[in-house]
Amino acid sequence: MDAPGLAGLIDHTLLRADATAAEVRRLCEEASAHRFKAVCVNPVHIGLVAEILAGGDVAPCSVVGFPLGAVPPEDKAVEAAGAVRRGAAEIDMVIALGALKDGDRAAVRADIAAVRAACRGRILKVIIETCLLDEAQKRLACTLAVEAGADFVKTSTGFSTGGATVADVALMRATVGDAVGVKASGGVRSLEAARALIAAGANRLGTSSGVALVTAGVAGGSY
Repeated sequence: MDAPGLAGLIDHTLLRADATAAEVRRLCEEASAHRFKAVCVNPVHIGLVAEILAGGDVAPCSVVGFPLGAVPPEDKAVEAAGAVRRGAAEIDMVIALGALKDGDRAAVRADIAAVRAACRGRILKVIIETCLLDEAQKRLACTLAVEAGADFVKTSTGFSTGGATVADVALMRATVGDAVGVKASGGVRSLEAARALIAAGANRLGTSSGVALVTAGVAGGSY
């Protein structure tokens, strides 16, 4: 895969609480210049992102229930609907982690389904926060996300105790099969890490280091 191919897998991400409008504008400019797949921001910035990216090929993406997932499903649905109304083409939601650890399948499925209904017609990615789960819980989270209509399962918020690992991506891909995407996010800062995660089954990368990754790809040729 060459640098343009890599760029097409990247969600260029800025989720810091103190992100400024100027930084968000720069993020969008970089994403457009390098032809990244999406720009992922907090809901407060999604309207600005949608305005800047209008008419281009880069998708505006907003997080929902971020970063803890500890929000009632009806509130996540309202947040998702608001993001869609402001121009989000993709939604990255955080799963109900407590309910998952309780083994409450119905609650987890309903949580995802509520957001799915609120962003019908848009891409929905479900963040399962792998660093907080054991293997069985990771598999269950992926299975419930698929059942509830998710388009992707995603490793991490990048705000907890760990990020994407090759082992977790491989497990997630084995669980969801080929019909659902796998997004690796959290700590994807080098071309070597990106290469390994893609080889393990990721077909989307969430990173704030997208420019460095594709620049390294150009310098090193295809990878």
